[in-house]
Amino acid sequence: KVQKQLDKIALLLRENLSGVRVIRAFSRQKQEVEQFAISSNQLCNTQLHAGTFSALLNPLTYVLVNLGILALLHQGAFAVDSGRISQGNLVAFINYMSQILLALIALSNLIVSITKSFASANRINEILDISPSFESPKTTPPLDKTKPCVEFCSVCFGYGGTPALQNISFSAFSGQTIGIIGGTGCGKSTLVNLIPRFYTQNSGEILIHGVPLEQWNLTDLRRQIGIAAQKNALFSSTIRSNLCLKNPNATDAQLWQALEIAQASEFVSKLEQTLDSPVLQGGTNFSGGQRQRLAIARALVGNPSILILDDSTSALDYATDAKLRKALAEQTQNGKTIFLVSQRIASVKNADLILVLENGTLAGCGTHEELSKDCSVYQEICLSQLKQKEDTFQ
Repeated sequence: KVQKQLDKIALLLRENLSGVRVIRAFSRQKQEVEQFAISSNQLCNTQLHAGTFSALLNPLTYVLVNLGILALLHQGAFAVDSGRISQGNLVAFINYMSQILLALIALSNLIVSITKSFASANRINEILDISPSFESPKTTPPLDKTKPCVEFCSVCFGYGGTPALQNISFSAFSGQTIGIIGGTGCGKSTLVNLIPRFYTQNSGEILIHGVPLEQWNLTDLRRQIGIAAQKNALFSSTIRSNLCLKNPNATDAQLWQALEIAQASEFVSKLEQTLDSPVLQGGTNFSGGQRQRLAIARALVGNPSILILDDSTSALDYATDAKLRKALAEQTQNGKTIFLVSQRIASVKNADLILVLENGTLAGCGTHEELSKDCSVYQEICLSQLKQKEDTFQ
């Protein structure tokens, strides 16, 4: 109980630290302090309850062993008097009881630590006992470069029985840019997360260069893929160490090239220590747009053949976004396949293939010109964004 309540307090502290601005914005300081006080008092009471038992262990051990010695003396006196045992034997028995007492005292001191360690071990084993849903093959079969770089064949996927994607089929060839657009919760992130096999589809087949994902060695698969996730995570260290996560042996020239493509070289070059500049936890010493550009640069280091940008330009202004897309377009000429998830029509309209998702289904698939004529969902998105622009200028 103590360990679980400690976890609860740690959770409250972590939430308060990460959401301190939200708490202040909604003037929730008093409620959060009260909630922490309640949890702290519960922990205090449980600790006192456990401490009472712990405090009783030593005196109870002394009492029981000394009572045992008294009983031994009482019975031993009669045995000595009747000649059944000698006085030396009785003294030896008493010494043995004293040695047992010392051992029991040491054990009683260990009981608290032992119970805590068992409680902690059980909680750790709950995680360790979880078996992976699939095993990675040791080797990857030969690839067929003439086949599509990524191919979805009637893919369905759901979270806990709730369908997120249904009957998704498309082919992406090397050197193409694939735009993915749709409303909130339509399955855009889920679709791109199936490619590096963060999840396994419920039915259908996903192939990369003609090889099903199930036959790919996970290390080989993820070496082929660079990902800039929707929620970018920078680790507390330096810019260099963050960029080198995929390729620890990357040279400075490769790092600067990735920063150049991601439109991050300008602000990194102005930092006093450039690549060796510190990064605070979560990258809080950089703005949202700067964090996104560093995350994109990190995905580009190592020259992956498949690049996934999951709404990773949402914090960029339109001019920087346009420069980034132009630089990425040059990358597709080198055979890189880019999956670009975005809410902006401007970000995906020049893609070679645009996937329009609605409620987990493929509502449209084609170029900007084709979808503008034939796909009602895409037309609605275009009209809504054009209307927003007109309202902004008015």
